[in-house]
Amino acid sequence: MNSMFTKTIRIALGVMLIAFGANKFFQFYQLERPVDEIANNLIDNLEATGYFFIAVGAFEIIFGILLLLKKWVPFVLMALFPITMNILLFHILLSIPNMGFAVAVAIFNLILIYKYWDKYKPLFD
Repeated sequence: MNSMFTKTIRIALGVMLIAFGANKFFQFYQLERPVDEIANNLIDNLEATGYFFIAVGAFEIIFGILLLLKKWVPFVLMALFPITMNILLFHILLSIPNMGFAVAVAIFNLILIYKYWDKYKPLFD
């Protein structure tokens, strides 16, 4: 769990989460809109709620900070997993051209879950 590889993946995932979470508040870089009409409708409807992307951005920032500080890492990885899978499925099913970071976040999350698997074993007893 404390190898240089694990530390690098944890820090990279934390930085990515903070960057994407902060972008939901400050829009310092413009994300490319999907080409698919269904994907655009979904994004427009989620934006119309007024809270969805704010909540996701806040969780991404909190989880990213906790990963950088190495606090509650196994908990953060499990809490992040459903968010990661939704982002990945959105890109696989509706926005394939923009899925680079989604795949990276999913791979990093899965690698870290594997590295911390001993912490999760009691859940499956």
